[in-house]
Amino acid sequence: MSERDLELEVAWQQHITADFAVLDRLLARHREKHRRYHTATHVAWVIRHVEELAATETVEHLDEVIAAAFYHDAIYEPAYPANERASARLARRDLAALGWSDDRTERVAAMIEATVHGAETPLGDTALLLDADLAILAADPAGYSTYVAGVRSEYRNVDDDDWRSGRARILQAFLDRPAMYATPSARAHWENRARANLAAELATLA
Repeated sequence: MSERDLELEVAWQQHITADFAVLDRLLARHREKHRRYHTATHVAWVIRHVEELAATETVEHLDEVIAAAFYHDAIYEPAYPANERASARLARRDLAALGWSDDRTERVAAMIEATVHGAETPLGDTALLLDADLAILAADPAGYSTYVAGVRSEYRNVDDDDWRSGRARILQAFLDRPAMYATPSARAHWENRARANLAAELATLA
């Protein structure tokens, strides 16, 4: 077992359940051949960042935030426009089967659906999850380049012109926001580096 898988097992047991059969099925999805960035490694990093932010930010339902981190890219097909909704449905089904209450599963599902990263400013636990998901934008230059290459590989069926124009729209939309991160801790630690990374990538797409 890799160190990453052990880390995920520990988080699963602490926050979800001691039943690893569901986790095994979930991780099998993250090992699908077409994935290059949205893998179990990404899930592990999101959980790490959730825990990092939770040390300084108010969290109402940490177990639910961690569950949403596990499931937020469970369904991931680049050409499919409703991955988040489908991932939320899967989370509802699995967590209900594990005995989670409707209130808890709905909180998880709502956070997963929010990972479309729309223009609305997220609040509370959702802000924590979304900031953790976007932490990669503030990676060092090598890490950011690896992330971009991974996402580009996942969209390898998109031609270069369409990739550049679509990617540029996404980057510009983030840069146009007053703040890319919703929590004070994330803004303090990641905002400036993330803006520099996005601006540098955008310049290469012109």
